[in-house]
Amino acid sequence: MYDVIILGAGPAGLTAGIYAARGGLKTVVVERKAAGGQAALTAEIENYPGFKNISGFELASLMQAQCEELGVDFVYDTPECLSLDGEIKSVETAYSGTFEGRTAIIATGASPRPLGLPRETELIGSGVSYCATCDGAFFKGKPVAVVGGGNTAVEDALYLANFASEVYLIHRRDALRASALLADKVKNAKGVTILWDSVVTALNGDNRLSSVTVKNVKTQSERDLAVNGIFIAAGQTPASELLPAEILDDKGYVVTDANMATCIAGVFAAGDVRQKELRQVVTAAADGAIAADSAIKYLS
Repeated sequence: MYDVIILGAGPAGLTAGIYAARGGLKTVVVERKAAGGQAALTAEIENYPGFKNISGFELASLMQAQCEELGVDFVYDTPECLSLDGEIKSVETAYSGTFEGRTAIIATGASPRPLGLPRETELIGSGVSYCATCDGAFFKGKPVAVVGGGNTAVEDALYLANFASEVYLIHRRDALRASALLADKVKNAKGVTILWDSVVTALNGDNRLSSVTVKNVKTQSERDLAVNGIFIAAGQTPASELLPAEILDDKGYVVTDANMATCIAGVFAAGDVRQKELRQVVTAAADGAIAADSAIKYLS
């Protein structure tokens, strides 16, 4: 029996683990993949306080090590069933059994949203990618495209410019949603061409991607753009498929109050899975700290 079960080992879950353990709670973190979440796949983080520049993997590793030093247990397994009502919360995993706790913190994060194009799934690993830092080096000296206009898309374009012969940043609007600093940086970046008011309508190639069809949403004109890779950074989908509908909004994000509490007593949420405006490593960490503090207060 744990005091708190934390679902997810991204920055939100890891920070919650640190604060919960320091608060004297017996804590377990259940993670289906690896610690760090999407942050661990980020090549460079330049806006986390205290670090001028640090890789997401390194930052996540430091957080995990801090958790482990404080006695937090880690279980790497896939949750298959959750029971969040009642005084005791439980998580049933695929291979490690069932874990019980008096409170639960949901920090399951979000995953990249696909474009929904024909052959998109088929071409994953053969030109289609959702992680520039994972796959960028495979496209050294080759032309690639990035889809999106937010911070992730711009960061991906800048990162890929170190490898690719040409990077096309395809954005459906006439202005980027990324921060002003990143937007200015990518507009002046060597080897990056921004295609404004444009969307990808088709992925072309036999066994591997050879080009994408790009449509201008204002003129309705289309053209084929020769690229060997496309990196999709067009938003996120919350990892909330196992969660009860009563705590979700119409987009699948968890609804909480300012203390990270859901409408179920003893259940809290933190990070990208939560309904909020800004999804960054620093806001996820803040959420995790508040959620753990709320769990401590709930139990006492």
